[in-house]
Amino acid sequence: MDMTQNTLETLFDQLGLASDEASIDAFIAAHQLPDDVKLIDADFWTPQQARYLKEELRADGEWAMVVDELNERLHPKK
Repeated sequence: MDMTQNTLETLFDQLGLASDEASIDAFIAAHQLPDDVKLIDADFWTPQQARYLKEELRADGEWAMVVDELNERLHPKK
């Protein structure tokens, strides 16, 4: 049984990105998206990263909530 908790840190690990809190915060600050750009369509993802995020959202499984959290953090608040 996999007891790994799904967090932004583990999502960033899955995406092959630095996953410490400071690196995640810096990534999010540097990659804010306008409202009309979907998370999976952002130009800073590799094709593999975008595909992974899309698959996790479509599956609406364990990772969907974490991907949603990333989506919210990448879109600036009004």
